Amino acid sequence: MNTDAFIAGDHGLAAVRSAEETVWINPRLLPFDVVDGLSQLVVSDDDIADAAARLRRFAPLVRRAFPETEETDGLIESPLRAVPAMQARLSDGYGAQIPGRLLLKMDSHLAIAGSVKARGGIYEVLKHAERLAMDAGLLAYDDDYAKIADLRDFFARYTMQVGSTGNLGMSIGIMSAAIGFHVRVHMSADAKQWKKDLLRAHGAEVIEYADDYSRAVAEGRRASDADPMSHFVDDEKSVDLFLGYAVAAERLAAQLTAQEITVDREHPLIVYIPAGVGGAPGGVSYGLRRLYHDDVHCFFVEPAQCPSVLLGVATQRFERANVHDFGITGKTDADGLACASPSSLVTRIMTNHMAGVFTVSEAHLYDYLRALDASEGIRIEPSSCAAFAGPVGLLRCPAARDYCAAHGLTEERLHRAAHIAWATGGRLVPAEVWEEYLRTYR
Repeated sequence: MNTDAFIAGDHGLAAVRSAEETVWINPRLLPFDVVDGLSQLVVSDDDIADAAARLRRFAPLVRRAFPETEETDGLIESPLRAVPAMQARLSDGYGAQIPGRLLLKMDSHLAIAGSVKARGGIYEVLKHAERLAMDAGLLAYDDDYAKIADLRDFFARYTMQVGSTGNLGMSIGIMSAAIGFHVRVHMSADAKQWKKDLLRAHGAEVIEYADDYSRAVAEGRRASDADPMSHFVDDEKSVDLFLGYAVAAERLAAQLTAQEITVDREHPLIVYIPAGVGGAPGGVSYGLRRLYHDDVHCFFVEPAQCPSVLLGVATQRFERANVHDFGITGKTDADGLACASPSSLVTRIMTNHMAGVFTVSEAHLYDYLRALDASEGIRIEPSSCAAFAGPVGLLRCPAARDYCAAHGLTEERLHRAAHIAWATGGRLVPAEVWEEYLRTYR
């Protein structure tokens, strides 16, 4: 790849190639109305509504298998919490002006898998189980789906496989094992040992590779393709994963309404979501754009050493983009974000919907982790903490300030804005690992 040519055409990529903390503003972002029709040909509003309905049908099963979901009546949903002390801490400690209100969307604390992957990963497992049971005449749409818990012998004939750095593997593994599937999780060298141990404790087979995420995915896909009784959950291409994430938008909208937070032109919504291969932030952002159109501004956040989605969209090479082509290491402590190449599906869909991408240093992942723990008593894993680079950089980075000016985010409107840092994982982190995180400085 001739990286110099790309940088000549997009000067913002120079800082990206140097692995600096920066922001890349997407020049291909278009008004919602312009891209609405084309977008719906790929993922329609009806598709998202169908996914939401399927999750409601499965709620009795989820409630039965996982009593921790009793409070949400079998729906897997997370709190939306204001974090004013963290907002003040970021302002004082980093000189970051964050006008408006900062909130934390705590997908870090989702039931079952403790990460945002509980949305897409669990949805795909459930959809596959539904199709198999219906094809076998064991399930109908008007049944009580709790009966699926009694079909373990049937599902044991089938295998679920996935390639993962950790969190997606946990969501697939835990739910698949609960239903009765045999599970194989192909994990990269970036995956944390405690995540491998947890999967094995739930009965999943974990296959480890010395290479990165792309190798784990490729090997998992190959193994599944060779087995007619296997289904591969493909984080790089799956529309079903994407739909599971997209359902989060209507759930968030209900939470905003319940907290009397208005979203319109005068009260913009600005969302910052950590990205690895891009599936979760892509689905969530797409769902939000479908609800709020141009009143929502969705930024991804990636490690400075692994900005794969940024490069996929910026170069328009999509899944063929690789951070190594730009001389970037791809090594990051944010294991959930350690993906050297991005999703083919997400980079194409989000080309005209994503506002831009902030990058974050390894040191700041841990600084933000300690700041959130000290100010709000909330613990989320380093990958999740990447989200705070967005509100910190929005008015500090010249390119981000230019974005605000170009999109009518005036000082007055920003003071009425809601900023959402999307925490993507952390609830299941063992106590001893937390202590290690708190002591880590880069």
